[in-house]
Amino acid sequence: MKLFRKVRGEKGFTLVEIMIVVAIIGLLAAVAIPNFIKAKANAQTNACISNLKQIDGAKTLWALDGGGTGEPTLGTPEAAGDLVPNYIKTQPHCPATGATGAAYVVGDYTTQPACPNVGTYTGHHL
Repeated sequence: MKLFRKVRGEKGFTLVEIMIVVAIIGLLAAVAIPNFIKAKANAQTNACISNLKQIDGAKTLWALDGGGTGEPTLGTPEAAGDLVPNYIKTQPHCPATGATGAAYVVGDYTTQPACPNVGTYTGHHL
């Protein structure tokens, strides 16, 4: 017993078969696209946290070296430029905004560095 029969030996797909395939593709897209968006946001958050940890470690090394000036004090880096290129190769930027976005707020030795997008993207903090 055939479910769909071909008329006059014509080759090709019936309209019902094409509609079923389109419905299946739509269902798969409805499930997959939100997962891809969530995975991208998680990757950006993890990369931002990694950048913040790198800046924090560079600040510690900078302070141990006497604040970059040879002074025996902990010192206060006022900008990430104090850390580049001796402690960090290049100035990192939040991956959510890219290289054109605002730079990280380095702060002094006693504070943790901050992401300029922490208000927009939750989780972008140490």
